[in-house]
Amino acid sequence: MSDDRYALLDFGEGRRLERFGPVLLDRPCPAAEGFQRADPRLWLQTDARFEGRDQEKGRWIEARRLPERWIVAHGPLRFELKRTDFGHVGLFPEQVDNWKWIDAQYRRAATGDAVAARHPKLLNLFAYTGGSTLAGAAAGAEVVHVDAARNVVAWARRNAELSGLAEAPVRWIGEDALKFVKRELRRGNHYDAVILDPPSYGHGPRGEVWRLSKHLPRLLALCGELTEGRQAFMLLTCHTPGYDADTLRDMLLDAVGGSGRAAAMPLTIRSAAGRELPSGVAIRWQHHP
Repeated sequence: MSDDRYALLDFGEGRRLERFGPVLLDRPCPAAEGFQRADPRLWLQTDARFEGRDQEKGRWIEARRLPERWIVAHGPLRFELKRTDFGHVGLFPEQVDNWKWIDAQYRRAATGDAVAARHPKLLNLFAYTGGSTLAGAAAGAEVVHVDAARNVVAWARRNAELSGLAEAPVRWIGEDALKFVKRELRRGNHYDAVILDPPSYGHGPRGEVWRLSKHLPRLLALCGELTEGRQAFMLLTCHTPGYDADTLRDMLLDAVGGSGRAAAMPLTIRSAAGRELPSGVAIRWQHHP
């Protein structure tokens, strides 16, 4: 494996051991509860360990001095990584298969099978550091990238520059997702495809409160309106406990209506030893004429 790439080396006992390029990190992982570690010796090589509950503010304990920022690669895409106070580093490897799927949708669009012969428009909500944005832009989509945290939008833009996509047709928006979609509908703007990766809880830049249990059905319905008459695909990923694949698939189908097919599947990360770490759920909806 190239030393500028990602690998899940081991997981178990509520934690996961991952190599992000040259850096080996030990982080909390609730999904790894109930699993045994495959090779305890590997964990002795850790460069830094995050202490704190997953997705809550904590601290990093370094075993050696590490760079503040570094770069990893996935195919032609490049990601700037840094250790955040919440245990994240800016790369979500469970999304890799979704990036391949997004690319495939737009490659099909180029042949006229999925989207009419025009520059297809993609809306990426809760877009964070931009993996799906980069996948869409690299495949030829016109992308609108929306995330509530403006510093994270700037991070995503740096990833685009690193990936050779600085001149790609991407609009970078620091805004609350629900508020942005409502405004786009008032303006009469429409999209061919929407990607959503909503958190369980969150806050917009002006204090707007997001609760998945309360707001997701409404947001999906609005996205259905936003793509009405030109729907190509929709991708919903979820990491919130209590939301199974069937529930999310039915919710998405209610929102888009009409003909189409929705495939529900678990998000997983395969370890170096071939074990699979559960990492959420993905619902992929495609137009079916």
